[in-house]
Amino acid sequence: MTDNPFDASAWHGTTILSVRKGGTVVIAGDGQVTLGQTVIKANARKVRRLGGGDIIAGFAGATADAFTLFERLEGKLEQHPGQLMRACVELAKDWRTDRYLRRLEAMMAVADKEISLVLTGTGDVLEPEDSLIAIGSGGNYALAAARALIDMDDLDAEAVAKKAMTIAADICVYTNNSLTLEKIPE
Repeated sequence: MTDNPFDASAWHGTTILSVRKGGTVVIAGDGQVTLGQTVIKANARKVRRLGGGDIIAGFAGATADAFTLFERLEGKLEQHPGQLMRACVELAKDWRTDRYLRRLEAMMAVADKEISLVLTGTGDVLEPEDSLIAIGSGGNYALAAARALIDMDDLDAEAVAKKAMTIAADICVYTNNSLTLEKIPE
């Protein structure tokens, strides 16, 4: 860690959580952007719709890098409509082999009505076995909370995501309660 609070490598933040339950998939993200020890923005939008609205995605990492990846994924989705897995694998191939993309520092959680995936900067495309994805600085807290809540019959996917993100925000200093939430009913 550098002593310069404005060094780009000191950017922290973001918790993204994806929950799939009862025919619905939700991706929630907090709004905090931190540079060093300073909160720069409290209401950033880190979750968005792709592929004509049929796909939701959230990112953790450098914002410019994430937008580059969103654009690349949109391009892959246009080449492979209705095939989220294939589009993600093609993006991951590019991410690993392209000199420019290899330097991007971001992770993505993406989902459609059928599948949820994590895309990593090392070119991995991972499908969780328990229908939960959590990435970013508060990801482990959100994941633990979601795992504890997922089996509660009175909580739907949206309620699990909101409660788990609130718990993560209470623990992680780089995560706040200003949530953006997108959902797709299956």
